[in-house]
Amino acid sequence: MRSQAFWKACQDLVQVCEAHPFVRGIASGMLPRERFAFYIGQDAFFLEAFARAYALALAKAPDRETMDAFRKLLNGVFEELALHQGYAGRWGVDLTPEPAHATRAYTDFLLRVAALEPVGHIVAAMTPCMRLYAHLGQALHPQTNPESPYREWVETYASADFEALASQLEELLDRLPGEEQTQRALYRTAMELEVRFFDAAWGEGR
Repeated sequence: MRSQAFWKACQDLVQVCEAHPFVRGIASGMLPRERFAFYIGQDAFFLEAFARAYALALAKAPDRETMDAFRKLLNGVFEELALHQGYAGRWGVDLTPEPAHATRAYTDFLLRVAALEPVGHIVAAMTPCMRLYAHLGQALHPQTNPESPYREWVETYASADFEALASQLEELLDRLPGEEQTQRALYRTAMELEVRFFDAAWGEGR
């Protein structure tokens, strides 16, 4: 399965994310509030681009079954944005910020691939985000401080519903045609951009 092979090939980057001080701070609850607020604003900007990429993928879907899969995945993005709205309401987060360099690099990459590449390549660029967040949520859940103000974030990405979305996107990656070397390169680039996104949230390389 391509999805599993690509994921295994990026374990070095997965381990960087697992050990990242931003991620560890979410689990411990010690992450400074302003860093999480910055991240939520940037992630809202990112998720809007992610939704647009899904919409472009849906338009390129070869059959109704694939269209329906992208519809469900697109709905999942709007559910994530609703979570961010909750944070914004409680903590006064700006959900329309000026994008950081790392955020803009990631969204430009996704939208360029979604606009110019075939659907099998689009899913290769989008799968890392979903699989990484499902993995982090599940890995962090048993060790997250019950008093962490960020526990809801962990529970969202550890949920069976989010795992189902990540698995659905991986199924599309395995099923839809694409040039394997190109897909592998797009997958790796997206994972590298995930690391840069956490770096920016931690206060490095904004």
